[in-house]
Amino acid sequence: MSNAELDLQALIKKAEAQENFPEVPLDEFTPPTYDEWKEACIALLKGAPFEKKLFTKTYEGITFSPMYFHTDTEPIQPAKSFPGMGDYLRGTTANGYVNAPWGIAQACDETFPAENNELLQHEIAKGSTIYNVKVDCATRKAKDARDCKHIGKGGVSLTTLGDVESLLKGLKLDTYPLYVYAGESSLPLLALIVAAYKKQGGDVSKLKGVIGANPIAEYAANGTLTQSLDKLFDEAANVAKWAVKNAPNVKTIFVKSNVFSNGGANDVQEVAYTISTGVAYLRALLDCGLTIDEAASQIMFGFSMGANFFMQIAKLRAVRPIWAQIVKAFGGSEEAQKIHIHGRPAKFFKTVYDPYVNMLRDTTELFSGVVGGVDSFENSTFDEPVRKGDEFSRRIARNMQIILQEEFGLLQPIDPAGGSWAVETLTKQIKEKIWAEFQAVEGKGGIVEALKGNYPQDEIANVLAARFKAAETRKDRIVGNNMYPNMTEERIDARPESQAENMKVRKVTIDVYLSTVDAKDAIANIKADDVDSVINAAANGAT
Repeated sequence: MSNAELDLQALIKKAEAQENFPEVPLDEFTPPTYDEWKEACIALLKGAPFEKKLFTKTYEGITFSPMYFHTDTEPIQPAKSFPGMGDYLRGTTANGYVNAPWGIAQACDETFPAENNELLQHEIAKGSTIYNVKVDCATRKAKDARDCKHIGKGGVSLTTLGDVESLLKGLKLDTYPLYVYAGESSLPLLALIVAAYKKQGGDVSKLKGVIGANPIAEYAANGTLTQSLDKLFDEAANVAKWAVKNAPNVKTIFVKSNVFSNGGANDVQEVAYTISTGVAYLRALLDCGLTIDEAASQIMFGFSMGANFFMQIAKLRAVRPIWAQIVKAFGGSEEAQKIHIHGRPAKFFKTVYDPYVNMLRDTTELFSGVVGGVDSFENSTFDEPVRKGDEFSRRIARNMQIILQEEFGLLQPIDPAGGSWAVETLTKQIKEKIWAEFQAVEGKGGIVEALKGNYPQDEIANVLAARFKAAETRKDRIVGNNMYPNMTEERIDARPESQAENMKVRKVTIDVYLSTVDAKDAIANIKADDVDSVINAAANGAT
């Protein structure tokens, strides 16, 4: 008997031990039929068309019904479907959040390493449970900060071992996971982080979290890469092999959906293209000698939570059995079939005008992510479309998560949407559409070939055009923008950073560090397929 089944039996026994409550007869109420309900609605509509007023069409091609019935779900949900079992539709663990709440991963994106270190420690002290480091675009491209513009754009600037030592100083990396999205390659950052952690006396085998690459997303976003995809795939496989052997709790591939969702993709497209990206990495790792269980253990997914509350819940519930089915088809074990989902609010639905309304948008998107069963969540700051967050906006974003855990009691029940006739029906519908779109992409040779043929781009562009048209005609209402605008609004201060000053500071810092090291021999000994040689070079000052 599996651990999940034992946990379930324990929960059932605990429930049976509770005091029995008296039955409450409802015989006095006559259950109305659907036809009776529909007739009453038509009378209240006073001639307005029933189908037009009470049925809602979505961008996913799914129509919301005004009412759902148990007969809708009878062919959908197996009689004995429990969390932590089967295809994991209801969650990957039997206990849900009861024993292990979702991780609070508030982003830390100060430009300079020492300042970002202070922010990381502050976040943990105030309730975050994950060190979530955002790095700037130069770092994601492994470029020397002295030769780059836009230093600090999107996160912290890291070039040298000294930078990373400043970033990690005093962090409890054996206690709290570390999340870093590294861009097209994770090797440069992983080498610097491991070298710095070893230098500080840390045990690399105790590291946990993700230092993850996603070259396909970078290719989709930018159209170019610093290396070929084949080379980046080989490099990702070497890093994954190293992690499996030396840091088994660190994932090295971070498959984020934001490149699709930020472009206006509907939820079917977002998940289908992201899952296809994950499959491309699985194949690349398998081709380089990893087992399916090893390959699956190296991948973490990140999904964006949009404005349609129930659709977000359904898509997260749908993605778990889809990924489980894929890994199972590759021969993966039950444990390998479990997907790790990191969530965050979608940037697409945030506004520059009346940005305080973004707090409400963040709240519903966070809530839907939790009900859908995320493993970790990064709540965005309300001023994200305008500037980097400050103490106030970060505190609001963080406390939303803490309130849901501590005050709203969302750590239980397990899978709160399970059994809902509406959500179960919607889950089935979106799951089928995601699978069909995934097959369409795979039929074109996979996500990379599909991107080269502009298939995802064209499909998303059609949805984006429909979204813009709906906003222009107020079919989609955007509070503070096309509905109820604040005509006396004073724009919040963007607080732009001085790039000239940033470059000056970084140049001095890097030059001082490099004057104290000599990495020529270590660099000369780097081997393309040897991650340890790259770590050794980083430890000796290579940038």
